[in-house]
Amino acid sequence: MAVWELYSKRRKKELGQLADVFTYDSIPAALRTQVVHMWNDAIGVEYRSGDAETRTIQNTYLEIAQILRREYGLFRLSNSRDPLDKREARDDLVGWFLKEQDNGRILDAIELTFRIIEVYCGEDHYLYGRKNREIADGIVEELNTRFKEHGVGYQFTEGKLLRVDSMLVHSEVVIPALALLHGEHLAGAQEEFLSAFEHYRHGKKEEALVDACKSFESTMKAICDKQGWAYDKNKASASDLVNICLSNALIPSFWQGHFAALRTVLQSGIPTARNRQAGHGSGTQARPEPPDELVAYVLHMTASTILFLSESEKRL
Repeated sequence: MAVWELYSKRRKKELGQLADVFTYDSIPAALRTQVVHMWNDAIGVEYRSGDAETRTIQNTYLEIAQILRREYGLFRLSNSRDPLDKREARDDLVGWFLKEQDNGRILDAIELTFRIIEVYCGEDHYLYGRKNREIADGIVEELNTRFKEHGVGYQFTEGKLLRVDSMLVHSEVVIPALALLHGEHLAGAQEEFLSAFEHYRHGKKEEALVDACKSFESTMKAICDKQGWAYDKNKASASDLVNICLSNALIPSFWQGHFAALRTVLQSGIPTARNRQAGHGSGTQARPEPPDELVAYVLHMTASTILFLSESEKRL
């Protein structure tokens, strides 16, 4: 469904009252209600459907409710009398979603439901006279627009919620990097890249740094494999791989002078942050937790470096 530019919204923009700083620890009630409207559009509502559609809709809501109940160790999410009655599943899910205080669980529900919507809407049938794939694409676009409207720092991308510290960096760097990692030979790098953002969303900062470095290394290994550049598959470090990529003219020779600092950034930036903050044991004293700004910087630097290396390879 289209996102309307209502007068009140335009007026807030004119007055500079729209959120320009993201929040991560609160999902507003209005956004939750809008998400429920999106569920209604994409999955459906029983009373608006025929018998066959109603059964599909009820089974889908029951599947979602059962996954959340099992993961959280609950028999019911809200006030459902019979947790196994598929007729009550939607009310159980919605009632809980609108009142739940745990922000992490709310994000769990959004990510899970939108993953299921993408699968559900991938089936070749129509809902309310519209082709489901068109509905799914529109709903995901609306969700990401609503996140931005409410100043909530997440975007649904590649089947996952990713924490977004800068919309410019996310749209210009992270999304293109994910697109480049779609290839089969880069599947491992993509999985590690997404895992890094997933850890970051859940506050697992050291794990995020480790997976960012893994993704960086996997990308370089994939480029080396594709180009036939030899490297030690068991012992090659990030620095070794950077040297191999650059010595094989990944960057044209006439640009090497201008990119003298790049070697230092690539060799010391991502791997050093990972090694110093997450790659080794803490010994007898607890290691201080990496600050958010460091983790965000490393994740975005990883994305921009992957993008740079992949685009450079196309010119070989």
